[in-house]
Amino acid sequence: MAVDIDALVDRRRLRRKVTFWRIATFVVIAVALVSGILYVSGASELSKRTAHVARIPIEGLIVEDRKTLKMIEKVGKSDAVKGVVISINSPGGSTTGGEALYEALRALAEKKPVVAEIRTIGTSAGYMVALSADHIVARYNSITGSIGVLFQFGNIQKLLETVGVEMDAVKSAPLKAEPDFYSQTSPEARAMLQGLVTDSYDWFVGLVADRRSLDPAKARTLADGRILTGHEALSEQLVDAIGGENAAIAWLENEKGVSKDLPVVTWSSNENLDELPFSSRVSREFGKGIGSALLDPINDAKGLIPRGLTLDGLVSVWQASDAADNNR
Repeated sequence: MAVDIDALVDRRRLRRKVTFWRIATFVVIAVALVSGILYVSGASELSKRTAHVARIPIEGLIVEDRKTLKMIEKVGKSDAVKGVVISINSPGGSTTGGEALYEALRALAEKKPVVAEIRTIGTSAGYMVALSADHIVARYNSITGSIGVLFQFGNIQKLLETVGVEMDAVKSAPLKAEPDFYSQTSPEARAMLQGLVTDSYDWFVGLVADRRSLDPAKARTLADGRILTGHEALSEQLVDAIGGENAAIAWLENEKGVSKDLPVVTWSSNENLDELPFSSRVSREFGKGIGSALLDPINDAKGLIPRGLTLDGLVSVWQASDAADNNR
């Protein structure tokens, strides 16, 4: 029987290719599964077991975030953390969000030396967060201050009248669900809201006076909504020094006895595997996708408007786009 040599050679080549791709596929799946398990189980904390200074970034609009609060609690429990730098770059946000962060960071300061660094901006609730530290540094041109509280609401009564829409309501009491968006705010409702804002504002001013060792009258003078540069804030005793993260770390070393040359490790509520010596961007992305699919298949639906862009309740935020009204 004649043997087709060419066909035999092609068959062996094909077999070798199939074997190669089987092995390659197995390796890729194995790496992805292991990376996924590490991603979900929080293996990035392996890099945080050696002595270091923890950097806690507070950025963007501040809201009450349970993940961040839990992360701060973990920093306090870590024996490897020798000092903490709160790295602030935020115009503020919800007053309760700032309050929650302040309380969590004050509890942390009972366990670890804590210093705050105001970067480009740290105003309103952002400055409230800075008050939790035992020392505050800011750049010469950082924007800070804007101490105050705001309650905003809109009214489209005239628009509704223009399009011929009429709204009405039956209430258990006149102040129920006030203010609404379809009628003029009554004097009683406005007085209620003013009382709400004043109560929160008095609490904020008291916090400034207590944490910055200011006379209450002086603190109230500074709490008129004005914004200040870091240099101006230093002269008004709202910050302690001019500088960036290096100045903050120097204070930890000189005043709190934190060892020199410790690495600074960023702690985040959204951990990743980049800090692991054996990880790579590819394995992380594989692990994130497959690990989430296998071990965390149920995800919250994403809305059209990110949660961080909607602030309910009292607000302590500086809005740079509204130049006509700085008292926020």
